[in-house]
Amino acid sequence: MTELKTPLDEKAARGLKLGDTVYLSGDVITGRDEMHIRAIEYSRLGKPLPEGIEGSVLYHCGPIVVNDGNGWKAVAAGPTTSARMNSLEPEMIRRFGIRAIIGKGGMSEDVGKAMSEVGCVYLAAVGGTAVSLAESITKVHGPEWPDLGMAEAMWRFKIERMGPLIVAMDSKGNSLYEDVRSRLIKDI
Repeated sequence: MTELKTPLDEKAARGLKLGDTVYLSGDVITGRDEMHIRAIEYSRLGKPLPEGIEGSVLYHCGPIVVNDGNGWKAVAAGPTTSARMNSLEPEMIRRFGIRAIIGKGGMSEDVGKAMSEVGCVYLAAVGGTAVSLAESITKVHGPEWPDLGMAEAMWRFKIERMGPLIVAMDSKGNSLYEDVRSRLIKDI
């Protein structure tokens, strides 16, 4: 088991091995399809971007947040299916130096190549744990780009010991998902 604090540097990301169990503390940002599209578009056009994207841990999450009068609070913050961002993620990783992605279901070989180039890992979170993962969120900032809607806007979370997260794709091009696929193909 590895305890990590953000921001992660390249050395920390490259030091993680396939199958490692990670508990993460610090700052993460959320991003789904529309956030990725907006961030890439703004960067290409030289428009100002929200704080926190560069070198971030990017959580594929469409949280449910409420304002309880004292600020925002995450009620549910489970991982969304990462493969939805396969066409966008290589550019996000390269353009912004993303160090880790939290999600579920894994990502494509092209994403894995970008992860290897930059020094990024994929941390698998268990689906169906939205409420328990939200309990690790101690502070919520945002939303950035609220016109995208609650789930698609970018949120910044301060987290404390989020996990367990499993290194399912490492910065060396290894993938638990590809390992399983290749074993299945052999058995057919």
